[in-house]
Amino acid sequence: MPARPRFARSLIACLALLPALAACGEAAPQRAPLSDAARAAVLTDAAGAQKEQLAREIDDLFAADGLGETRAVVLMYGGEVVAERYAPGYDRDTLFVSWSMAKTITAATIGMLVADGRLRLDDSVPIPRWQRPGDPRGEITLRQLLQMRSGLEHSEAGDPAYESSEVRMLFLDGRDDMSAWAEAQPMEAEPGAQFEYSSNTTVILADIAARVLTDSEDPDIRRGAVDTFLKARVFAPLAMESVVPEYDAHGTLIGGSLMHATARDYARFGDFLRNKGSYRGSQLLPRKWVELMTAPSPRSAHYGLQTWLNRPTELTDDHPLFPDRAPASVFAMIGHMGQYVIVSPEQKLTLVRLGHSNAPQREALKQEMADILALYPAGQ
Repeated sequence: MPARPRFARSLIACLALLPALAACGEAAPQRAPLSDAARAAVLTDAAGAQKEQLAREIDDLFAADGLGETRAVVLMYGGEVVAERYAPGYDRDTLFVSWSMAKTITAATIGMLVADGRLRLDDSVPIPRWQRPGDPRGEITLRQLLQMRSGLEHSEAGDPAYESSEVRMLFLDGRDDMSAWAEAQPMEAEPGAQFEYSSNTTVILADIAARVLTDSEDPDIRRGAVDTFLKARVFAPLAMESVVPEYDAHGTLIGGSLMHATARDYARFGDFLRNKGSYRGSQLLPRKWVELMTAPSPRSAHYGLQTWLNRPTELTDDHPLFPDRAPASVFAMIGHMGQYVIVSPEQKLTLVRLGHSNAPQREALKQEMADILALYPAGQ
């Protein structure tokens, strides 16, 4: 069979490429138009990102498959609320439970007491039962409690769930006097030796605050002392008028998991930390304390003082944030089932997402929240 002329071979090759070339010329698939509710989420043209793109990324938090149920989103940029959206049945006045986001508020409260000279970071903490001769718990410092490395035998999860220290303290045999139950647990490691996340530890911190503020064991007096301090030093100065803290029967703040507030008030607190403890020109919390809260602890690079950090760790799965997609300076308040206040100082951002998502859904959810942060350049 004679060879085809070079022109013929070239023509055949070009014809073979036509379907692929035609496909290359086709426009990319168009996404569905945004709803009016999605567009209305972005409140200003000065949002710091392209308005349509920001609205779409926020819409994904509500509409994308596999993320669970988003109930509220608030985004602050440069100290102003630039985007806000709620699912049906929720609005700007809805009080949302904090779950473990409360831990970061408790840490700020402890910081104020340290600044007042009423507590010292590296001293043994004022818990009477730990001060008996020979009790190893007397070696635990305030810093170690704040960094979740007390060495106490606390378990945040159990199988079955009702055997965990958290569940027993909150709902079973410890519920009437939570701090007494948490403080009665034995040591399982040397103080400071290992990181173990624990809601029980934060309730101990709340008890320490109450003991500093009053000598009384009367539940009403304890509750009143802490409540007055929180309102006078934290909530009122920050205009967080919605916050409702919960207390146990002994008058101890359930500072590890049970506060209630609007999405805007959670955002306001996150932005207060973004500003290193300053609000409208008043330094309510020392800058150094916020820097401590957001610095890695010796036993966990992704945790500071009751605050989650966007730092790489040895964790290969289930990192609480997204160190590969956002600045290392990002930190967060994180609560059970997908409550987030994510703060990025370099991007002037505070992002609140509240809702209900299981563990696999939260993995996908974190990437969607990272998409929002990615709209903003770092180091602005």
